[in-house]
Amino acid sequence: MNESLNDLWAGNTDYFEYTSAVNPRMPAIGIESFPAAMHQINESRVIPLDLSSSLETSYPCTGPGLLANFIHINPGESLSSSANSASQVFFCIRGRGHSETSSGRLTWKTGDYFAVPGGTELQHFAAEDTAFYWVNDEPLFRYLGAKPDTDQFRPVYFSFECLTEELQKVRAQNEGKDKNRNGILLANIDCPATKTVTHTMWSLYNLLPRQTRQKAHRHNSIALDLCVSAGPDTYTLIGRKIDGDGNIVDPVKAMWAPGSVFVTPPGWWHSHHNESEQDAIVLPVQDAGLHTQIQTLDIQFSRGY
Repeated sequence: MNESLNDLWAGNTDYFEYTSAVNPRMPAIGIESFPAAMHQINESRVIPLDLSSSLETSYPCTGPGLLANFIHINPGESLSSSANSASQVFFCIRGRGHSETSSGRLTWKTGDYFAVPGGTELQHFAAEDTAFYWVNDEPLFRYLGAKPDTDQFRPVYFSFECLTEELQKVRAQNEGKDKNRNGILLANIDCPATKTVTHTMWSLYNLLPRQTRQKAHRHNSIALDLCVSAGPDTYTLIGRKIDGDGNIVDPVKAMWAPGSVFVTPPGWWHSHHNESEQDAIVLPVQDAGLHTQIQTLDIQFSRGY
């Protein structure tokens, strides 16, 4: 070998003046929407909510560390899902059936939610027309060049009935109080420190009652928001800044439509509004478990929270 490692490795170096490089240009994470029509199709398949073009990656992603997908399965058909990731979460938008893993069978129906470690492969069998919302952190693993080694948590399952019951408990507790949220964080007993559903991801099952507004807040985790249910004139206002009264300056309006998804960029202020006569529910999936562990989540609330 003619070339020493010193010379070889020195050939890979570069230098930047600090002030010109300390905040490098990174691809912008925008406010994006994915309509329910994407999973209202005739074909059984996985439909990635892919923003890799705007985020300048060579692999599918919806955010730098997360990939959201719709899964559609025709009645009587089956479909497999797997990800090179640490965590996976599933919410049944509609349908009924079961999923099989190497450890057994899980039955599910509309409104059920479950989470499994990233290396878990599932075979989903639909008894009726089915759509899932599936989010995993494979983009994080692709960026790191990592592969799942050991499972960091045990799978969890939340039935629609249990979610509804727990949400009603919180609603009753908050009755008459100026609470910004009527929501429940879904948690896993294997994640006691972060209080999240997996060690990297969290989900909030969030109720927005009729004719109400939830004041603005922000956080450093991206939010991939699934509208579970909503009436007309239900929406989120999203913007970079708030004024002295806690109102978002020059906001973008992301409408809530059942079965659709919208992206809330990290660090942006957002407030939820329901001007309809129907209660609404949104289910954000975020990489907040990871941010909580490394202490960068930094949730902030607007004035009057």
